[in-house]
This record gives sequence, structure tokens and C-alpha cells, in this order.
Amino acid sequence: MKLSRFTQGKNNNFNLIRIIAALAVLFAHSFALLRQPEPLDKFLGMSLGSIAVDIFFITSGFLVTGSLLVRQNIGDYVRARVLRIFPALWAMLLLTVFGLGALCTSMPLAAYLSHPDTYAYLMKCASLVTGVAYALPGVFDQNPFKSAVNGSLWTMPYEVTMYVILGIFWLVYRLGKRANLTESGWGVVSAILLFLLFLFEQLHLLDTREFGRTFFMFFTGAAYFLLKERVTLSHRFFGLSLFALLLAGLAGQQVFSIVYYLTIAYMLCYLAYLPAGAIRKYNAMGDYSYGVYIYAFPVQQALAATYPRISVSAMLLSSGMATLALAILSWHLIEKRALRLKGSPATEPSTLVE
Repeated sequence: MKLSRFTQGKNNNFNLIRIIAALAVLFAHSFALLRQPEPLDKFLGMSLGSIAVDIFFITSGFLVTGSLLVRQNIGDYVRARVLRIFPALWAMLLLTVFGLGALCTSMPLAAYLSHPDTYAYLMKCASLVTGVAYALPGVFDQNPFKSAVNGSLWTMPYEVTMYVILGIFWLVYRLGKRANLTESGWGVVSAILLFLLFLFEQLHLLDTREFGRTFFMFFTGAAYFLLKERVTLSHRFFGLSLFALLLAGLAGQQVFSIVYYLTIAYMLCYLAYLPAGAIRKYNAMGDYSYGVYIYAFPVQQALAATYPRISVSAMLLSSGMATLALAILSWHLIEKRALRLKGSPATEPSTLVE
């Protein structure tokens, strides 16, 4: 069955996949923030959190490309992306800076509230234009993972950058078709687009390795949507991909990495559409993955600061419950309402981070 057969409508498993991925990041950070080795990293050379982030970017590339092609309007596209990312992000930042930070700082409250770094953190993370800040004055400076308030936000500038690049690609394609460009004309356009990619990397001060990885994952997802008429989803192909991935895990980290990059997007598309039945009932609950992603790290750091001897299992359980509660509130009070403003149903899947 062709992938295109399943891409109409929202009866899929993307919400479920994303909440599992968000909880996988929380799981991985339960080890990392206590300076404990994450089990999967030792064997595969990548953590469960890294795999989860890849899943977010592939999913984002697939769904956002579909959204852009359906809307066919760059203004609607930009508005949709802004409304999905920023309202919940800004609410979380205000709670973090003026709530959690004010409670956890080792500085006098007046000094913390008047410190320029407090507002530099707020403004940098709120804009995502030139990366994110990680430290608030005196906050979590005695934790095992020192000073980082919300390390999960590192992916957000990359996510926004991918949105911008996709939008530019679409605009160039539309303008090129209208201008009836020749082959040489498209060659010039391609050279300009490559230069723009280089410019994004330089101006946004994004790490080269992470830029390359997130770009690959996002635009692999985009490619799967564009090629949906040619991609066949089948139990046999999925089984072969899964078997190859498991076999590669036994062959060593380098082999696993190669097979992983070749199969992860296909396996994700299969899991998003073919398994059906009772698991689809999760969609009625809401999309809590973005809230889990943006709240988990500061919640875990607060627990590490409050209970210096907390175990990994206690961290996992307590942070999971607290983060999920915040994510549910974020979805119902902020995210769902913001999504209504973009002229589409409030149940439209999020792209993250996530």
C-alpha cells in the first residue's frame, strides 16, 4: 500500500509516537542529569534521547511539509508555525524565570531579579533567533549537571531554522515555476540555496554536526511526504528493516549508525499509519508531547537540587508525573487555544519537541 493512501486526515499514530519520544527524552535525562550512564548509549553509540530527537525532526519534516503544501500560502504557514511553537514556549519561560528560577537561585531575590543575565536568558530563549541560553544567575549551580536550566531547548533553534529553510525552498520553487526557469536558471537557484544554507549555519551560530543531523532528519521526513506516491508501506519491508537494525546493533556502533539512518524514517512512517485499532484512542486525549518536552528538564533539575541523593528511578517516576501534569495544563490552557487561531482544528498534530 502506498504511503499516499494514509496521509489524508489525522487518523494516525503521530500523537502517540511523539509522546513516547518525549518521555524517552525524559528517561534519558533522568540518567544524564544525575551523571549516570544511559544504558543504550553504551551499546549503540547514541542515547535513547538522541533517537527520540531524530523522531521529532523526521515527524516534523513530514507533517510540516504536508501542512505547507496543503495551505499553499507562506503567510498561513508562518502563522501556523509561530502559533504552534511560541505561546507555550513563552509561558514556560515566564514560569521558569520568575517562578522556578526565583525559588531556586542561590542569590538574594532582588539581586536575581535585577541581574541582566536573567533577562538575557529570557529574551534569547524567547526569540530562538541566535540559539538559546542555558544558565540563570545562581540557579542549579550546585547540581550534578551544573547551571543548565533547560537543556532540551537546544533543538528549538534548529527546528525553527528548518521551518525557515523549508519556506524558502517552497517560495523559490513557486517563483521558479512561474518564471519558467531553464536548467541553467535552476542551477543558479540551487547555488543560491546552498549559499543560504551556509549562511543559516553561520548567522545562527548553530553547531555544524547538529545542524547536519537535524537537517538530514527533517528533510528526510519532508522527502517521504513529497514521495508518498512512490513509498510502499508493508509488513514485510518493516520486518526486514527491523531485522536489519537489530542485526546491525550486534555488528557494532558504526554499522548500526548506517542502518539506522537508512531505516528510521521508513519505520516511523509504518508505525504512524499501519498499526490501528485501540491505540488510535489516544488521539482523543490531546497532544501532550510538546509540553513534556519543554517542561521535563527544568522539573528534573529542580528535583535534583531539592533531593541531592535522588535515585534514577525516583527521578524518572517523580519527574514524569510532575511533567505530565504541566504538559496537560499547557495543552488545554495554551496550545489548543493557540491552534484555533490558525484556522485549523485544535487537534492538528504538533511538530515537536518538541
